Parts: sequence; C-alpha cells; structure tokens
Amino acid sequence: MFERFTKAARAVVKGAVEHAERSGSTVVTKEHLLLALLDREDTRAAVALRTLCPPASRPSLVAALADARRRAGLSRADASALADLGIDVGAIVARVEETHGEGALAGDRKDSGWWKGRPSFSREAKTVLEQSLRVALARKDREIGDEHLLLALTMTGGVVAEALADHGVTYASVDAAVSGATAP
Repeated sequence: MFERFTKAARAVVKGAVEHAERSGSTVVTKEHLLLALLDREDTRAAVALRTLCPPASRPSLVAALADARRRAGLSRADASALADLGIDVGAIVARVEETHGEGALAGDRKDSGWWKGRPSFSREAKTVLEQSLRVALARKDREIGDEHLLLALTMTGGVVAEALADHGVTYASVDAAVSGATAP
C-alpha cells in the first residue's frame, strides 16, 4: 500500500513516527498522524487545514487533543455515555491525577527505557491508513496523498475526529477545500 503514497503522505507517516518518538510513546496514534499533518506546509492537506483551521486556532485544537489524552482517550460521547451510567469521568481523572500525578491516564510511557526501536502503529492509526486508500479509490485518485489521510481522520470517529469537527474540519469541509485546492 505504501508504494501508492505520495511524497507528502509518506512525510506525514514519517512525521507521525517522529511525534510518537518525541513524546516517548511506543505506538503511533491517530493523534500523531494529525500532529504530523499540522506540521506540513504547501500540500493539499496543509492548504485545506490552513483554510479550515487557521494557525491561530491550532493551539485550541492541540489543547483539545491533550485534554482527551488526560481522559485516557475518551471522547465526549464516551464520557456522556458513562455519565448516563452514573460515572463521572472528570471526577475519576481528578482522583487518579491526585494520587498519581497529572496526566496519569494519558498512557504516555516516558519511563519505557526497556523498549527500543521504532514505535508500531496502533490499530486505530492503521485503520486511518487503510481508510485513506478507500478514500483515494472512491475519489478515483491513483495515489494516496496527505489529503486522503486528513479525510480518513475526519471519518474514523473518536477523539481526533471530534476535535477536528469542533474546529470546523469535517469530511465535507475538507472534501470541499481539497476539491478547490490545486496540487503543489
């Protein structure tokens, strides 16, 4: 599949691995893919993101991802469903952080000295990569570009898609922005 990735899409995957390594994570997640997309300039996805989520809005987007990470990756929908069962996710996070320190539920393994090598891709990140192929095929594109990765992120659900949607980045808006963008 990677032979079908454009240079820009390969750079995003490589950037996601670098984000995971910098954070001390043993796995590349959908969040790392989004952070790598946000790093890009002058690609179809970068133009779409700049249009839909201007640089001034990006700290808010990154903060939303960090907040979800503190909740162990639970989306607002997950937290709402748990609240319906009488479980207050905010209270649980506060209690765990009170005992174990801030970010205890984030899952970042900064103490993972035993682990050596490259991070693997989480199941969800692999799903994004697979979905990007489906998006490219549906659009009748011959290659998988970074815009297909962005489109896949918006449609796979979860915290990343939720944070993007909160900032006006949905499948429909990206599709419209990408269709109007010219390839670099």
